[in-house]
Amino acid sequence: MQNVSQKEAADAMPLAKVESTRFWRDGRFRGMECLSASFVTHEYAPHAHDTFSIGAIERGSQIVTLHGRREETGPGDLYLVNPDTVHDGAPGGEGYRYRMIYPDTKLFVDILEDVTGKAFNATPSFASSLSRDPQLASAFHKAHRTLESGAGALESDESMFSVLAALFARYGSTIVLPVDTKERSAVARARDYLSENFDSDVGLEELAKVAGLSRAHLIRAFRREYHITPHAFLTDRRVIVARRLLREGRMPADVAIECGFADQAHFTRHFKSRTGVTPGQFRVG
Repeated sequence: MQNVSQKEAADAMPLAKVESTRFWRDGRFRGMECLSASFVTHEYAPHAHDTFSIGAIERGSQIVTLHGRREETGPGDLYLVNPDTVHDGAPGGEGYRYRMIYPDTKLFVDILEDVTGKAFNATPSFASSLSRDPQLASAFHKAHRTLESGAGALESDESMFSVLAALFARYGSTIVLPVDTKERSAVARARDYLSENFDSDVGLEELAKVAGLSRAHLIRAFRREYHITPHAFLTDRRVIVARRLLREGRMPADVAIECGFADQAHFTRHFKSRTGVTPGQFRVG
C-alpha cells in the first residue's frame, strides 16, 4: 500500500461542487485570523483589511483586482496584500480552493525583530501584492495545514514562523508615503470623516463639503486614490468595525445596528461579500 503525503492528497483532491469555509483564530500568532475555503460562485466585493492578507490557491483559479489591475491567479501564486489595500476576488473557471491568514502589523514587526535581533523602526509592507513563487506557496500551504490540523505547538509555531520570515525576506519592504497634493489631502479628509462617522448616514453633499470638492470631483478623486467609491469605503469601514465587535463576542443583530447597517440581513450580505463567512461563523471562529 502506497503512502500518500498530506500535500499530495490535497493536490489530488478535486474541487468541491459546493462551497465550504473554515475560519478560526490562532492564539499562538496574536489571535491571527485563518481561513481555508472552496468557492464556486462566491464573489468578494471590493474591500480592504486592517491587517495583512496573505494566502495562496491550492486548486483552480481566482480572478482578482488589485491596484486597478485585474489578473487571474492559480496554484503557485502568492497573495501578499498590505493593510488597507482594496481588492476583490471571483472564481475563475470551475472555482478554486485556497488558504489565507490575516496577520497584523505588530506580529510582523515581532518576527522581524526576532530574526534580526534589532528594533524595527519602520512600517513593514510588501512591494508587490501578487508574486509567482511555487516553492514558498507550497511551504505556506504546509504551514497552514499544520495550523488547521491542531498539531503540536512547536511544530505549528516553527512552520508558520519560518514561512512568514521567508516571505518578508524575499518580498518585504518598508512603506514609502506618496508625495502629498491638495487633491490627495482633500480625499484623505473625506476618508477620515467616513472612518470617524461610520455609524452615521453620511450624504454625498455633506462629504463633499468636508473634502472641499464638488460631488462629482470627490467621487472621481476618491476612486482614483483608493480604487473604491466613498459608499463602498463606508461599508468596508463598517465591516471592519463589525469584525472587532464580533471578536469581542457581541451578537450579530446588535452589531448590525451599532455599525449603521439597515438591518441584520443587510449586514450579513455585506459582511459575507467581504469576508467569505457569515457574521455568526466569524463570531465563533
